[in-house]
Amino acid sequence: MNDEIKKFLYLLGAFFAFYFLPVDSIRIQNASIEALAMMHEYAQQHVLLCLVPAFFIAGAISVFVSQQAVMRYLGASAKRWVAYTVAAVSGTILAVCSCTVLPLFAGIYKRGAGLGPASAFLYSGPAINVLAIILTARVLGLELGVARAVGAIVFSVVIGVLMALIFRQEEAERQQAFAELPIPEAVRPLWKTVFFMGSMVVFLVFANWAAPKVPVGFWAAAYRVKWVVAGLALLSTIVSVRMWFDREERVEWYASTWGYALQVLPLLFGGVLVAGFLLGRPGHEALIPSAWVAGIVGGNSLFANFFAAIVAAFMYFATLTEVPILQGLIGAGMGKGPALALLLAGPALSLPNMLVIRSIVGTKKTVVYVSLVVVLSTVAGMLFGAFFG
Repeated sequence: MNDEIKKFLYLLGAFFAFYFLPVDSIRIQNASIEALAMMHEYAQQHVLLCLVPAFFIAGAISVFVSQQAVMRYLGASAKRWVAYTVAAVSGTILAVCSCTVLPLFAGIYKRGAGLGPASAFLYSGPAINVLAIILTARVLGLELGVARAVGAIVFSVVIGVLMALIFRQEEAERQQAFAELPIPEAVRPLWKTVFFMGSMVVFLVFANWAAPKVPVGFWAAAYRVKWVVAGLALLSTIVSVRMWFDREERVEWYASTWGYALQVLPLLFGGVLVAGFLLGRPGHEALIPSAWVAGIVGGNSLFANFFAAIVAAFMYFATLTEVPILQGLIGAGMGKGPALALLLAGPALSLPNMLVIRSIVGTKKTVVYVSLVVVLSTVAGMLFGAFFG
């Protein structure tokens, strides 16, 4: 089937969908409002301070971080324990949402990172969020908080190892292509590149530091100085790039950043609109009634855990919003097992996230990655529910 016929069929499908859309239905109207409201919230809360810095970091990885450095720590030739430790630790430090991690994942993957470590990083970024795990333990109970932490750390490694194993032949050919590339000479000391990249990461982390529920302790202290630290990090980024990188390198960096934005944003925004139309925001009704979800995920059956994992995988969760969502669902009768399944699958995946991953690694790898997250989350939920339900 050629591209022209595909475009025609897409247009025809869209025409019939809008032609027969029951616009007078209150539920359709509410779902449409939810789609726009979620897009509005996303644009306000996540684009300028989350995605834009992430695009610049991804562009910098592509331009300033040598392929050999990426392959040394994350490539097929790296020691497995080093590669997966670096991937998991990097994700823990960044603590980004399922969409903000995408340009960073694209950056290291296209720079030569092995599929396994890159997949581990893709999962660990949004899943191993220290603040979210602490909030889970405080609001939903210590058992669920600990289970989430252990499950997320184990999953990041298991998913990475399985992805590398399943696609080992394709990955070997891909890594061989990277190995045959000429090794460029270093144009500046490594510490300068590390300082520059670190400044951007510090800005990303602190600019998005959320207010803690309890205004005491380290998290509260960090929140009080977040803009001071973020401002200093931004200043050091600007100064270092002007001092240590020439004009041609900066132009290449901007072009690479723009390329990632053009690749990610259209799919991301479309996915957010669809997710909002189907599932809505926390506490708001969309096309699929929330009562259906709460009623189906009671108890600890295989279906309840699988349903919680699959719905969470397609729904978009902004960082930390999964906790109040679960609080409401548990209050409505959701079982502990399905609650953990949602916590392990939801923050790491979303419909927008899947669309972008597909554009980076292809349909087959995306389907396997999503399936691994859903299946492992289902199994973990059932085990947790059996022991603590």
